[in-house]
Amino acid sequence: MFTWAWIPITLGAALAQTLRNAAQRHLTRDLGALGATLVRFLYGLPFAVVWLSAAWAISGFLPLPGITLGFVWWTVVASLSQIAATALLLRCMEERNFALGVAYAKTEVIQVAVFGLVLLGDRITLVGVLAILVATAGVILVSLPSGERSLARVIEGWTSRAAMLGVGSGAGFAIAAVGYRGAALALLTPSLVLAAAYSLLWAQTFQTLLLGGYLAWRRREIVIAVLNAWRVSLLAGAMGAAGSAGWFTAMALQPVANVRTLGLVELYFSYVVSRRVFRERLSTSELAGFVLLGLGLLGIVIRI
Repeated sequence: MFTWAWIPITLGAALAQTLRNAAQRHLTRDLGALGATLVRFLYGLPFAVVWLSAAWAISGFLPLPGITLGFVWWTVVASLSQIAATALLLRCMEERNFALGVAYAKTEVIQVAVFGLVLLGDRITLVGVLAILVATAGVILVSLPSGERSLARVIEGWTSRAAMLGVGSGAGFAIAAVGYRGAALALLTPSLVLAAAYSLLWAQTFQTLLLGGYLAWRRREIVIAVLNAWRVSLLAGAMGAAGSAGWFTAMALQPVANVRTLGLVELYFSYVVSRRVFRERLSTSELAGFVLLGLGLLGIVIRI
């Protein structure tokens, strides 16, 4: 029944994440990076409750999953990893070589395949591995700044501070993705959709309390600003919750590496937004990157 369901769910999650990023970029100017990050969790909570209620109804009102030690462990690890990954990515954005660092952060799709195999035993076929490598190469081509799109430039960047921060960020996001799948699989329920929704609510609650508590203690003015900016924050929270619900559900149904690789379709959505707003055109190397990315995504889909 769920053989192909993860594909449209992943595409929907990627689209919601694109819209959330657009809303957060608007909020960062007034709230700062930490404030915009808190918006994602705090204003996403009500929508996570709504999604859990819907998933409960879809499952036929099965008993809510019993909490296990494994679920708590995976949820805490994933939540902390996601916060750490976001912090590393923000530090990467402060570096001089911003675009290169972001490109290396996209190695998440390779790292998630390794972590998924080691921690959860998720196996990827040879075709899947090739698709991940091709898609990652496409991402790097698209992400590199003008005048620096060469293999030599990419290799040289491995020793840069921005690249190390970017790879560290990718590792954090990869561990988080694997952890959320592990949390859903650790719940005692026959409904993977209900397990994913339950995991989402617990994770967002923990992250809201952790980050919100820290800001209330050290930067109370940011919390006040977040509460005052509720109109745009609601949009960011709704899209963030919708995206997370999609990621959690897809990763409960399918190995994380496949989901995160297909999720790179977000770059296409981002380009459409950029093209419509800024009337930008693709360079030859960017076009080559998008072609490689498309081939990688196609390989992930047809190998199922």
